[in-house]
Amino acid sequence: MIDYQRDLNNEQRKVVLEEGGPILVIAGAGSGKTRTLTYRVARLVEKGIPPERLLLATFTNKAAHTMLSRVENLIGRQINGIWGGTFHHCAHKTLRMHARRLGFAPNFSIIDSEDSRQLINTCMKEMKIDVKGGKFPKADVIGNIISLSVNTEISLEDIIENRYDYFINYLEPITAIASEYKKRKLSLNMMDFDDLLFFWREVLLRFPDVRDHYAELFLHILVDEYQDTNRLQAEIVNMLAIGHRNLMVVGDDSQSIYSFRGANYENIMNFPELYPDCRIFKLETNYRSTPEILHLANLSINKNENQFQKTLRAVRDRGVRPVLVSTRDVLEQADFVAQRILEINRSGVPLGEIAVLYRAHFHSMEVQMELTRRGIPFEIRSGIRFFEQSHIKDVTAFLRILVNPKDELAWKRALGLYEKIGPATAEKLWRFLAAQDDPYASVFTEDFRKTASRSATNGLGRFQETFRAVSRIGSTSPNLVIEAIMQNGYVDLLRESHTDASAREEDLIQFMNFSSSFSSLEDFLSELALLASVNDETVETDENREHVVLSSIHQAKGLEWQIVMMIWCSEGMMPLARAVKEGGEEEERRLFYVAATRAKDQLYLCYPLRDYARGMGNLSLSPSRFILELASYARSSGELPYERWQACDLY
Repeated sequence: MIDYQRDLNNEQRKVVLEEGGPILVIAGAGSGKTRTLTYRVARLVEKGIPPERLLLATFTNKAAHTMLSRVENLIGRQINGIWGGTFHHCAHKTLRMHARRLGFAPNFSIIDSEDSRQLINTCMKEMKIDVKGGKFPKADVIGNIISLSVNTEISLEDIIENRYDYFINYLEPITAIASEYKKRKLSLNMMDFDDLLFFWREVLLRFPDVRDHYAELFLHILVDEYQDTNRLQAEIVNMLAIGHRNLMVVGDDSQSIYSFRGANYENIMNFPELYPDCRIFKLETNYRSTPEILHLANLSINKNENQFQKTLRAVRDRGVRPVLVSTRDVLEQADFVAQRILEINRSGVPLGEIAVLYRAHFHSMEVQMELTRRGIPFEIRSGIRFFEQSHIKDVTAFLRILVNPKDELAWKRALGLYEKIGPATAEKLWRFLAAQDDPYASVFTEDFRKTASRSATNGLGRFQETFRAVSRIGSTSPNLVIEAIMQNGYVDLLRESHTDASAREEDLIQFMNFSSSFSSLEDFLSELALLASVNDETVETDENREHVVLSSIHQAKGLEWQIVMMIWCSEGMMPLARAVKEGGEEEERRLFYVAATRAKDQLYLCYPLRDYARGMGNLSLSPSRFILELASYARSSGELPYERWQACDLY
């Protein structure tokens, strides 16, 4: 028998022992959510509920496997038959049995993102979509637009108008491609990952006997991370629960941070309206962080109006107050982070227990540079190293050409960015330029155009347009050259080719601002080359050493470290200006809260007072509105939730 009295706190035990019906569990950060779910499943099995009549929906199959393994350990025997796994896993299991109802054979194929891209490309070619001029989105981007439309149940027109407005003139052909893509998948007996959810919902919606069968089958349904579900997933869950109504959803509205990929915050907030008889439980006992960190975290989320009120309470003894660190500029911020990491590490904290968190990947650039210079090994969870990103290398290729007209690799990379200029064509063009006395002038000649096939004409024209703009500036102002590259065609290339074009644009803006502190392209490129060289040596020699973690807040959700250092806690960076403009202030505040609650022992909130500016001088910055909200609390209560440090006073 499981000793629930011994193993669970009062909050957890009430959830686990609840009889049934609709239940909403608001599980605060570090409150033992997984433990509660695990014991709930074990309790149901212990009570005699047949495992095959339980559905446990999680966001990773690994999470489901971990929970079910723990259940088996608790009850002391193997259990088989529980429907445990991701929504897509459960959808796949259902559709294999009912695919014929929807016009598919039971042996339908599931295609991945690469297969999907190729099929969309095939549709475009066979439909003879006119992509001349090169401004039409590539298959990856079209696939992302279609996916977002399916998962949010928002029309393609609204998705394009609100998120991809630069493609609004292509609405009609994109809609036609989406329709053809859907037909082609059916004729080829294929489904993509979004189809699994879509058709699971369809088979339940369109065939009452199927819906009734599963509504009767599942005596209890448990859903983890409910704040991250999309509209489709919520509708599926509600249809499955229509019979016995034993639906328990677990999540934390304060950690709902994935709207950009279709998560619908209203699912968890509207649950009590959909189920007026639901019981609401709150897990507020936190086992992770010190009281001081939780005090700041609780204050940081208070201003959100649309939330379930809760207060995290610590079980740990008192620790040190979080530290608010102002630095003169972004370089001093990076210097402070690196120096403090070394000091903390020398005090006995492993590097792997230290994390630097930020809102956007480009925020990590200066810290990456400083850690590299000092030989501090780090691991990046938000993407690849800043200067190794493809879009940074693309722009750098143009800079290298301006400095060295004989840079073969740079010419080939820059030329290969444009449509119909593959490796073979880029090689021909390079050979032509290499044979010229003045390669720069030769770019604009008719002979240069004739070197490539006629199909590459549009691509060459776009390359010439960009190169003409940058060559006028010369090599004395790196930031002006980068700005010219962006404004004369490269941003269009990003939007056509990448689903995260806006994030890449932000990277390039910061790259451009950073370059403004250099007086020549030669100096700037030399600095980049030295950083790359040191980085290669560090990677090779420190492969088996512990690493500091650099991560976006999105990637850090669900993780924890002894020491967390949040950087760029400045207005416009946290919250991100673009997100606030799109009406996302409350989600940005939730991101701040998620970051703060990753820290177990120490939390540092860092913000620079100045940033690079285009041209001469620097740009003044102000602390994040979230920092000012904490300061406002301090003024009204007389109690600071943090200590104030100035990095310039510490060394």
